[in-house]
Amino acid sequence: MAAETSTQVLLLHAKRLRGPNRSLNDLPDEILLHILSFLPTLDAVNTSLISRRWRPLWSLVPSLNFSYHLFPPAPQSDLNPTQDQAQFFADFIDRALILRPDSAIQTFRLSFIFHQGYHIHVDSWIRCAVKRLKARQLHLDFFIDDNHHDGDTWFYDFHLSLLRHGCVEVLRLTHCFVTLPANMSAMNLCSLRSIFIERIDLTDQMVRDLVSGCPNLEDLELRSCVGLKNLNICSSRIKKLVLGYDYDSESKQSIEIDCPNLCSLSFSDCSSAQFVLKEAPALVEFRVDFACLTDKYFDLWSKIVRLLEQAPHVEKLNVQNWWYKLLISEDPFPKDFKLNNLNHLELRTGHTQYDLVGMAALLKLCPNLQTMVLDYLDKIEEDANLPEEFLNELGEFNMPKLKKVTIIAYTGTEVQLNFVTILKKQGVKIELVCQI
Repeated sequence: MAAETSTQVLLLHAKRLRGPNRSLNDLPDEILLHILSFLPTLDAVNTSLISRRWRPLWSLVPSLNFSYHLFPPAPQSDLNPTQDQAQFFADFIDRALILRPDSAIQTFRLSFIFHQGYHIHVDSWIRCAVKRLKARQLHLDFFIDDNHHDGDTWFYDFHLSLLRHGCVEVLRLTHCFVTLPANMSAMNLCSLRSIFIERIDLTDQMVRDLVSGCPNLEDLELRSCVGLKNLNICSSRIKKLVLGYDYDSESKQSIEIDCPNLCSLSFSDCSSAQFVLKEAPALVEFRVDFACLTDKYFDLWSKIVRLLEQAPHVEKLNVQNWWYKLLISEDPFPKDFKLNNLNHLELRTGHTQYDLVGMAALLKLCPNLQTMVLDYLDKIEEDANLPEEFLNELGEFNMPKLKKVTIIAYTGTEVQLNFVTILKKQGVKIELVCQI
């Protein structure tokens, strides 16, 4: 959808540029290639049928996008009535790469349901992308959706050694096996700056080897990776780290982060018995997100949120509103703890008395907050009874420098109206984004 929208916009601008007596064919190659770069490669190839002017353009597009789920069904015929869909897709990629000249590309994307017998095919595609086409970004996704996968699913074994002598800067891997060379440090993948890994079996040692073998790695994201128990990420180069796990704290004993130049840290559905963040003076963005906001997961949420004590310079915070529970917990923040640099807050919350007390407690930690975005939080469990002594907190919102509040999914309920009234008394600019 995003690609279609971008293409439509570009075509609209192209129409304006061509004038009343000019056609789309009169546009420079750079504009036409930019338009084609938003399309799947199959669609880009089909544009060669428009006219002779368009015929060679698809082979010069700076990106290749082979998406199995967007590919048409294999043609049926009397000669070959049961042609395999995967083979039809693989044949197309083979032909496209053979016809592609040796010009460098920015991105190579492959979305494919891997089957036994296609390992050689996939290896050759990756080698072509890395060595012949000098791709800067390599996106390999072997998971489309649950409906396409059954108990007999085969896993592609990606050997990191395929990147040797290439210039890949961004690597994204989903739903496959990963094999690291015996001596990762000898690989010296200096060009690799960003790695995204999802639905892949990893060990603690594999992560350590991966980080040490990529000396310029700045961006690391691990999601739904099983096999990790005592994850230790130590790097002076990493600036952005995203960890997203399933709720499986029993198997994950500890997560320790020692990245002194870390600027952005995000936890999504992340579980562990212990979280450790070494001093992070450069950390300015911090995010915690749990899909299920229930008492069962409050302990995990609170452990992560308390890492803010090691990151006093955070400027942007994105978190759910469990602050009332933290306020009455046995281990709250120290009384002198403040997030003095925090100027932007994104808070997923309701607007009940329970939520407002928690919000007031959070705002007391952020004396210099300037902008706040409130997104709706759908709760599974009902609020606990609010003790009488906390009701006074509702009139003690402290936001001396707050300039603007955006409320997303605003429906005009009574509790929302009450909160808007509180904001108006503070002289805050309010933006209401109504729910469609």
